[in-house]
Amino acid sequence: MNGAKDKSKLGYRILLGAVVLVLGGSMLLYLVPQAPTSGEVSTDTVAKVGDESVSVQDIRKQLDQIERNNQVPRPLEGLYAQQILQQLVFQKEIEYEAKRLGITVSDQERADRIRQYLPTAFNGGSFVGIDQYTAQVQQRFQLTVPVFEELIRQSLLEEKFRKLVTDGISVGPAELQDEFRFKNEKVKLDYAVIKPEELEAKITPSDAEIKAAYEKNKSKYQVPERRSVRYALLDVNQLRQGLQISDDMLKEQYQANIQQYQVPNQVHVQHILFRTVGKTDAEVEEVSKKAEDVLKQAKEGAKFDELAKKYSEDPGSKDKGGDLSWIHQGQTVPEFEKTAFSLAPGQISDLVKTQYGFHIIKVLEKQTAHTKPFEEVKDSIRAPLLLTQADKQASDTADQLSAAIRRSNKVSLDDLAKQYHLTLGETRPVSAADSLLELGNSQDIKDAIFRLRPAELSLPIRTDRGYVILSLKAVQPAHQSTLEEVRDRVISDLKREQSITLAKSKADDLVRRVKGGRKFDAAAKALGLEPKTSDSFARDGSIPGAASGKQLGAAFNLKQGDVGAPLNLGQNWLVYRIAEKVEANPANFEAQKKQLTEEVLQSKRDLAYKAFQLALNDRLKKEGKLKLMPEKLKSFGTLG
Repeated sequence: MNGAKDKSKLGYRILLGAVVLVLGGSMLLYLVPQAPTSGEVSTDTVAKVGDESVSVQDIRKQLDQIERNNQVPRPLEGLYAQQILQQLVFQKEIEYEAKRLGITVSDQERADRIRQYLPTAFNGGSFVGIDQYTAQVQQRFQLTVPVFEELIRQSLLEEKFRKLVTDGISVGPAELQDEFRFKNEKVKLDYAVIKPEELEAKITPSDAEIKAAYEKNKSKYQVPERRSVRYALLDVNQLRQGLQISDDMLKEQYQANIQQYQVPNQVHVQHILFRTVGKTDAEVEEVSKKAEDVLKQAKEGAKFDELAKKYSEDPGSKDKGGDLSWIHQGQTVPEFEKTAFSLAPGQISDLVKTQYGFHIIKVLEKQTAHTKPFEEVKDSIRAPLLLTQADKQASDTADQLSAAIRRSNKVSLDDLAKQYHLTLGETRPVSAADSLLELGNSQDIKDAIFRLRPAELSLPIRTDRGYVILSLKAVQPAHQSTLEEVRDRVISDLKREQSITLAKSKADDLVRRVKGGRKFDAAAKALGLEPKTSDSFARDGSIPGAASGKQLGAAFNLKQGDVGAPLNLGQNWLVYRIAEKVEANPANFEAQKKQLTEEVLQSKRDLAYKAFQLALNDRLKKEGKLKLMPEKLKSFGTLG
């Protein structure tokens, strides 16, 4: 945390790489709480745990929350929905198991956690009052008090289960030695990567090979149905270019949204933070001395951003030279705010003490509260207003086009284009799988093309370019291809197949040559390959752009000078020789022991908790307490 706006906000832990909500670095919270539902399974229910249900609406609500901050590609919505379902189900499983075992979170435990993570809700030992508390929760976490407190209760409940599951776990000496070797044994490799795609250009199949490949795979080379269409485009960009937005319209928009042009009192600051949270008085004294020394350097002219990068303990601004950008009144803790707004541009503060630690603050710029004048913002108003006007005009015209097409099935594409000033064009013949870039590669367009009947017009279809009306021009039925029709495809497939075989052959040949006594570099070059030598890396390292330490695990069991078996990396092959091997130095074990213990212990705890989660899920299924209806998720990620 830092004295300026807390960058560590409450969020939502959604698996898929997962965004884990962290408050103060340790508090794990889940999804926004849902109102409990019980009773019979409804058509909206995706899962039921005991008497509580998870509905499609619950999942949609969580997905909407994510999409407010991050654009979720439509094809990935289904995957997000599955992960949200798993998280919501586990949340309810924890609640069910807690009731069965009598595990609860007391009001006092919840209050203690609130005090820990929102110390500004208390002035000394006194509560600041519900109004200030509500405002702080909203400002800091963008949540209501009930949701905030329920999230805290849920996190405390899960912590209790984690403690139950993992408290008995320990790390033995053998495990530490294994991890020590894993982290410290290193190898340096001479290696070459053989890529089939790089060999394809050197392969020229003969006519006989091409014909044989075609005959062998004839059924693979069917020519699908292809269709071409004429189209009339209502181009939104052209509409926009022809529109005129008067100053009066811009002023009207400006006045209607005047609040968004109001700039509060604000100040652009950098800071250096020295944390004191959780430290003893003696440690705080040491932190103070260090802060005073850095302050002295800053006052004597040292570059502030370099000092921040070197000394600041605020991860949110450290790498940016301590830059917190603009902050406005009411956004930071009082001590920080008072100092920041009292300094002149270029001025550096003395040490400022807050509940987070000691700060050194530098003001870069200041702005007093004002409303941006119309002339300053009118150009920024014009672009979205033009877009809105053009979209409305296009939508209105599309409605008129739809009505005209519905009125008469004899209206022609050319007549509509002339009447409504549409751009005419036609596509090349395309199959259902081909891209149609000239019309924005829209799936809706391709679906419509393959639904059209002769002499029929489609209704206007919205695309990235505007609205399109389609008319079927020609249909080429699906048929068995001749060799000449698909010759390029046959050659491409044959070259790919032969290059994969050639890559494996070259890998085996290189191993034989090096094992036969030839130097690795010379043997690789003789086969037209590029020899390389890696840096030393451990099992948790990698050869960038080639392979990971995990994939090269066998190399750590070889001796210096040994040649490994060819390693298959998808279609690529890697051949390597141990150029150098560095054993783990036992003298370094004690220095690493504490960190190794923490890492192994955390890994074992995570595995144990995951096993508990899976076991709980399986048990509730067997007991009939968990019912899943994942087919209800089909609506996510579709355009229906």
